[in-house]
Amino acid sequence: MITEQIVERLKSIMGSENRVLLEKADLVSYSYDGSFGAYIPEIILQPVSTEEVAGIVKLANDMKIPVYPRGRGTSLSGGPLPVHGGMVLDFSRWTQKLIIDPEDTVAIVSPGVITADIDREAQRNGLMYPPDPSSSHVSTIGGNLAENAGGPRGLKYGVTKDYVLGLEIVTPEGDVIRTGGRTVKNVTGYDLTKLIVGSEGTLGIITEATLQLIPRPQATQTMMVIFDDIIDAGKAISAVLTSGILPSKMEIMDQASIRAVEEFQPIGLPIDVDAIILIELDGHPIAIRDESEQVKQVCLDVGARKAIIARDEESAENLWKARKLVSPAIVRKKPTKISEDATIPRSKIPEMFRRLQEIKAKYEIDLVVFGHAGDGNLHPNIIADKQDKEEMKRVEKAVAEIFTAAIELGGTLSGEHGIGTMKAPFMEMELGEAGLDMMKRMKKAWDPNNIMNPGKIFPETKGQKLVLVHD
Repeated sequence: MITEQIVERLKSIMGSENRVLLEKADLVSYSYDGSFGAYIPEIILQPVSTEEVAGIVKLANDMKIPVYPRGRGTSLSGGPLPVHGGMVLDFSRWTQKLIIDPEDTVAIVSPGVITADIDREAQRNGLMYPPDPSSSHVSTIGGNLAENAGGPRGLKYGVTKDYVLGLEIVTPEGDVIRTGGRTVKNVTGYDLTKLIVGSEGTLGIITEATLQLIPRPQATQTMMVIFDDIIDAGKAISAVLTSGILPSKMEIMDQASIRAVEEFQPIGLPIDVDAIILIELDGHPIAIRDESEQVKQVCLDVGARKAIIARDEESAENLWKARKLVSPAIVRKKPTKISEDATIPRSKIPEMFRRLQEIKAKYEIDLVVFGHAGDGNLHPNIIADKQDKEEMKRVEKAVAEIFTAAIELGGTLSGEHGIGTMKAPFMEMELGEAGLDMMKRMKKAWDPNNIMNPGKIFPETKGQKLVLVHD
């Protein structure tokens, strides 16, 4: 319970009442994210310095008040939801530091910096920050670090953790520590940097990050490959990736997502197909011209109807625009979208497609499949109406079967969205009882009072089930 006395102490730490929010409308605004559920916090704080965060957390730990770090609220797994009330720390105003050091090829950033802005600034120096989640134009780097975000370029370049050299962290007890540094090589003790990245704010709060940048490719080439059978599309992905060529992106859209985009904002996609794959190659212009022809032939050899190489940059941008339009397009049919990102080994993509088709028919749900097919990171999205409780019960069962299918095929619950509240009930299914217990012990060691983003990652009760709509 946050008393008036605690509020006054927090205002003193912040040094500004303008960044301490208590109005009902503000509390409601911070009660939800891009996933499911709404939980009202007791107070919103908007820190813009490490000293403020350390002071807030030290007080919270002393008083055993839950602390929920938050960026722009784009999480699809419930990462920032204040499930036990307490205080939300909104980092969206902390954007003051975005330093590009071209000599060391690093970026040093505040947690509230928009992810796409880092790449944009790097580009001015001929460099690139590769992680590119679909929400990069609105999501913060702090949120991306907490969730270990990925994106289309993950196929060739990896995900967020692969570009983090060092962090400044406020621990759950209010201490400030630094992990890693500015060097590419660093094996001094345990790799706390990698531990924090992807820990979803449960082990500490990131207040600064040092990120690795790489040389920007000279050119890119995009193509669209059309398939009459989505199973053949899965086979084509494996065939391309064993051909000796590594694309920078391989994205898949099934028929439902293609039609949704064309109805939403027509750009000329073929709607009489089962699936399309969008492929981007990058590198030297002459090399990627030759590679494009090779990839085209590989796809045709495994059953593609047609492969179209974008004739210019505008055509390529149109194709990638189509991929980004899937999410807003599919919710026009029904208002509720459940976004998953079950990830499987690439060799199992055709089988996963088959399992998803069976689940769709079994539960009579609207299931749309798209995602980063090149690294096996599929996004099965279910479109429903949360007011229809009977339909939502079917959706809950379908989601459970999607996760079961992914794990049975040697995959994982999440490739980039994180666990949060949405996938916590399924953690033991993937990790086993001993594996889950080991993670809980690590959490207990870091955060003995369990104030740091409690209610995330771990199921709160034995046998906890996914509940999307309460009776």
